[in-house]
Amino acid sequence: MADMEYEAVIGLETHVQLKTKSKMWCGCANEFGALPNSNVCPVCLGLPGVLPVANEEGLRQTALAGLLLNCEISRYAKFDRKNYFYPDAPKNYQITQFDKPSTQRGFVDFEFQGGISRVCITRAHLEEDVGKNSHFDRQSGVDFNRAGVPLLEIVSEPDITSPDMAYEYLNALKEILVYGGISDCDMEKGMVRCDVNVSVRLKGVKELGAKIEIKNMNSFSGARRALEYEIPRQIEAVKRGEKLRQETRRWDDVAGITEVMRSKEQAHDYRYFPEPDLMPFVPDDAWIAAVQKRVVELPLARKQRFMRDYQLPASDAQTFVWDVSLGGYFESVAKGGKNPKAAANWIINNLRGKLTESGATLADVKFKPEAINELVALVDSGKISSKIAQEVFAEMFASGAAPASIVEKKGLAQVSDAGALEKFCDEIIAANPKSAADFKTGNANALNFLKGQVMKASKGKANPALVGEILEQKLKS
Repeated sequence: MADMEYEAVIGLETHVQLKTKSKMWCGCANEFGALPNSNVCPVCLGLPGVLPVANEEGLRQTALAGLLLNCEISRYAKFDRKNYFYPDAPKNYQITQFDKPSTQRGFVDFEFQGGISRVCITRAHLEEDVGKNSHFDRQSGVDFNRAGVPLLEIVSEPDITSPDMAYEYLNALKEILVYGGISDCDMEKGMVRCDVNVSVRLKGVKELGAKIEIKNMNSFSGARRALEYEIPRQIEAVKRGEKLRQETRRWDDVAGITEVMRSKEQAHDYRYFPEPDLMPFVPDDAWIAAVQKRVVELPLARKQRFMRDYQLPASDAQTFVWDVSLGGYFESVAKGGKNPKAAANWIINNLRGKLTESGATLADVKFKPEAINELVALVDSGKISSKIAQEVFAEMFASGAAPASIVEKKGLAQVSDAGALEKFCDEIIAANPKSAADFKTGNANALNFLKGQVMKASKGKANPALVGEILEQKLKS
C-alpha cells in the first residue's frame, strides 16, 4: 500500500518550568546556573519527616496559564504521588496531579499553512521537576537544584497530524507562555521539555494505532525531526505486517534515529495515590478574579488586531508581536497619527536599527513618540522628501529635537516653487543633451536619470513629483 493511505496521529506533552522566585514546596531559590546542590534543603531532598508547603504564586501561574490556554479552572484540585525509583527523584515519588488537575479542556489556535489551526488541550496540570543526572567517564552525579521547581505539564489531544504542525503548535505554545509571564521557556536552560506520542493508522479508520512515546527532545526542531523519522518507520513496520506495541523510545539527535528504551508503563504502574501532606486546592471567586486580571492579549489576537486596526501587513504585525515593547511603542505613536503604516515603517526600519546600532533601549530615545507622526506628516504633505526625512530622523535620534525645528534650522524644506525647479531642470537638460535626446526617441529611463540629476543638484530638496512633471513638459515641447 502507498504511504498516502496512512496517517499519523500525534499528541504532545510539554513540560514548562514556572517563573517563580522559589521552588514549589520550599523556600529554595528557583534559579539556573547555581553551583550543583547549592539550592537544596531537607524538603526538596526528600529527607524523612519534612512537610511540603505549596507556593501560592505557582498555583496562580498555573491558573493563569490555564486561562491563556482557554482551559477551565478547577474549583477542586488535588495533588497526588506518582511513585517510581530513579536517581534524580530524591523522594522516590513525584508530586503531581492525577485525576483532579488544576486546569483542563482548553485549546491553542495558531497559524499554519495559511490558515488558523486548533489543537485542543486535555489538561495543564502542576507538578514538580526532578534533579538532573550527569554522566562522566567513571562516575555519575545528580544535581538536585532543579528538584522541586514548579513544572506545568501541558497535555494536548491527539489533534496534530504532521511534524510541521507539531513544530508550529510548540512555537505558538511557547509564545503564549512567554507573553503571559508564565515562563522564560529557555530550552538551553531546560525550562521547556517535550515528549511526543505518535501512532499511525489507515486513513478513514477511527481506531488509534499503538501509541509510541518519544523522549529526549531538547528542541522543537528536534521534535519535528524525530517525527519525520518515526512516522515513516512505523508505516514501514505496519506494511511489513509487524504488530506495533506501546513503548517508549528515545530520540538520538546526532544519529537521527529513535531507539527503544522500555515498554510503556500504564498509569497503575506508578501506584498513584492522593498526596497526604497537601490539602486539596479549592480556589474561590475572588482568587480566580485576581488571576484573571493578569490575563494578557494572546500573540495571535495581537497580530490580528494590529493588521485590522492599523492596516499593517502581516510581516510588520508579526514584528510587533515578537518585540512586545516595540509594539507598545508603535501603539503609542499610531493612536495619535493619521498614517500608522508609515509610522510602523519608521519604527521597524529606522528606530529599531538605530537602537541596535547604538546599544540603546526605547527608554533611552530622546524624542517623544509623537515626533514620528510629525515626521510622517512632513513627508505626506510634501514639505520634505523621503530622502531628507532620513537625515531629519538621524538628527532627531541624536539630539531629540523636533522634526519641524530640524527642517527649519538646516533649511531642509522641499523646494516646490515651480520657478526655482524650472531653473534646475533647464540646467540639467543643457548639461545632458544625450539623455534629453534619448527620452525624445522613446527611452523612458532617460527621464529617471535626468530627474536624479536634478535631485542631486538641489541636494535632495526638490519636490520629485514636480521635477518629473516639469522635465516631461520641457522635453516634449
